[in-house]
Amino acid sequence: MNRIDNRMLIFGTCLVPGMVFGACSNKQAEVQKPNVVIIYTDDQGYGDVSALNPEAKFRTPNMDRLVNEGVVFTDGHSSDAVCTPSRYSLLTGRYSWRTSLKESVLEADGPCLIEPGRMTIATMLKEQGYNTAMVGKWHLQMEFVGENGKDRDWSKPFTQGPIEHGFDYYFGIAASMNYGVLTYLENDMVTDPPVLFTKKKLNVTPRTYRMTPPYEQEGGKGYVEVAPSFNDELVLETFAGKAVEYINEVAADAKNGKPFFLYLPLTSPHLPHCTHPDFQGRSNCGNYGDFMEETDYRVGQVLDALKENGLEENTLVIFSSDNGAEVNYTYQRDTYDHWSCMNFKGGKRDIYEGGHRVPFLMRWPKVIAAGSTVNHPVCQSDYLATIADIVGASIPDNAAEDSHSLLSLITGKNAEGYDAERAVIHHSITGHFAIRKGDWKLNMLRGSGGSLKPVFVEVNPGDAEFELYNIVNDPGETTNLYFEQPEIVEQLKAEISKIISSGRSTPGAPQPFVKDNWSQVTWMEL
Repeated sequence: MNRIDNRMLIFGTCLVPGMVFGACSNKQAEVQKPNVVIIYTDDQGYGDVSALNPEAKFRTPNMDRLVNEGVVFTDGHSSDAVCTPSRYSLLTGRYSWRTSLKESVLEADGPCLIEPGRMTIATMLKEQGYNTAMVGKWHLQMEFVGENGKDRDWSKPFTQGPIEHGFDYYFGIAASMNYGVLTYLENDMVTDPPVLFTKKKLNVTPRTYRMTPPYEQEGGKGYVEVAPSFNDELVLETFAGKAVEYINEVAADAKNGKPFFLYLPLTSPHLPHCTHPDFQGRSNCGNYGDFMEETDYRVGQVLDALKENGLEENTLVIFSSDNGAEVNYTYQRDTYDHWSCMNFKGGKRDIYEGGHRVPFLMRWPKVIAAGSTVNHPVCQSDYLATIADIVGASIPDNAAEDSHSLLSLITGKNAEGYDAERAVIHHSITGHFAIRKGDWKLNMLRGSGGSLKPVFVEVNPGDAEFELYNIVNDPGETTNLYFEQPEIVEQLKAEISKIISSGRSTPGAPQPFVKDNWSQVTWMEL
């Protein structure tokens, strides 16, 4: 049985929610499906967009364009507080903790986390007639021939990469730079064999490591594979150039009824803060601010390419980050008075809001009213169902199990079809959970479950087992109301137990999931 949203935007007919394209007419019947561009930054906090944080110590005019020309989800979340699981959820519409990955992240080389045959945004849009491309960081693993430092054969294709999960074209790197295989990949081949070795260089740029030449002939503990031509400070420039090149190439198709999907996961502002020389020393927030200003410039190059090709009006641009700001947010805060996480508690890796409440922006001038705001809690896992709703694709029961369509919210029809009481699940690097529903958030542990001290609080008899916050009144998570609101605690425990045990958080048949090695689920039996 297919799960299909009855508010579906069906192009080529007159069923359009709220008649967002005006009265039904022959012209409306010819409206093209929108192009879709997802720009995904890496470790960017909510306060790292200057339009969202007027006190920011650097400017992001191109991200601000998206804020001012589209909709801001003020309560938008990555599905996890770290990289790999958030990327899985974004592409599949399914929480990654339903897979074998119960905590932490993956490497560069190995079996891909996305299961063979699982629907992704790319496979769904490809079936809808889209050109599909990815430019940027994958970090869901792919398999290279041979082993690190032993019997590598870089002349052979790698497998289980983006091409096998719905993308017609891929250009990027395998994972975060500290995980290695540092070379550009195109489709299913390396462009320059990574036959040299390097490790984190701590004496090049203050307060960050670097992955920059010179490289070494021999490896060892802590060393990763690197291509002779690779230079970390050129990565953003290279990705932006490839993205613009792709938009230029498919623009004619897009104007003639074959739209495109471009997924652009950038490597910034994740460490290393390897700012291009053209942007060094420009901000009032040290190297981090410089790196953010370069990131914003690269975003602007993509937005400008859409405009210059006459594609801006009918392109849905989605912008977000894979998790909250890295722990050096405290240095930026204390040294430059820049608050990457605003007043939210914690940052990357943490179950607290700073770990997963991130910039969450959409712009689609043909449909979304400029300067809009949505205050409902939403998740990046919702992208797949939203896009499927827009293009008229049905979702089978065994796909996008945790994806709720946001279409009624972005068209301004908040009361029609969106379940404002749906729950959103949060997840920390240690694999611990929180559930958010309405005003309430229940953290299913004591402590951050990440980087912020204390990571874990020992629970003695008579102590609060979990942490309950009214997140609307107390976004800084300062006052645990566990004992004051026992009914809310029990309701949320029952809700998260149902979401886990049924294999989905959306309507539909229960779905299987991996139940092994799950010590973090302490409040229920699997």
